[in-house]
Amino acid sequence: MGKARKPVQIIILFVILLLGGYAIGSSVFGGDGKPKEGGKAPSFELLGLDGQTHTLNEYKGKSVVLNFWGSWCAPCVKEMPALQAQWEKWKDQGVVVVGVNVGEDQMTVENFVKLVDINFPVVMDSGRDAVRSYGVSPLPTTFFINAKGRVDSIHIGQLDLGTLDDQIRKLVEP
Repeated sequence: MGKARKPVQIIILFVILLLGGYAIGSSVFGGDGKPKEGGKAPSFELLGLDGQTHTLNEYKGKSVVLNFWGSWCAPCVKEMPALQAQWEKWKDQGVVVVGVNVGEDQMTVENFVKLVDINFPVVMDSGRDAVRSYGVSPLPTTFFINAKGRVDSIHIGQLDLGTLDDQIRKLVEP
């Protein structure tokens, strides 16, 4: 009986060591799955205010300014005019500004969009799936994604017009 347990114990020990090594390696070498500058931007599938489901792939070949925001977030509200101005300036040059609302219902988002007078694409992350896959915290957080689908830069916090323009220029004129 004792001899039969020994191989089972060795297998269990091996599995524990393997899982422990994976966990340590993931935390040390950044295996958390969150996008990093230079890394591939995670795809998403989110409902837009237009009633259609939108994905990152539909913007393939374009530079994307992906802005995570909430109507209750004061810095988010303050940066909306700058995002709208840059959308109008760059949209004919292959740049798309996409606003990702975090956790609010459609009526709240629609009312907010009308109130601040923005017309760039807005999608809703009511289940916070995109927030998790992009590792967003705090709001606002903006990802600048190049035409190849790679994260060029990440900006945490409120953006002003000048910073936004500089970041978009880097996407368009590498």
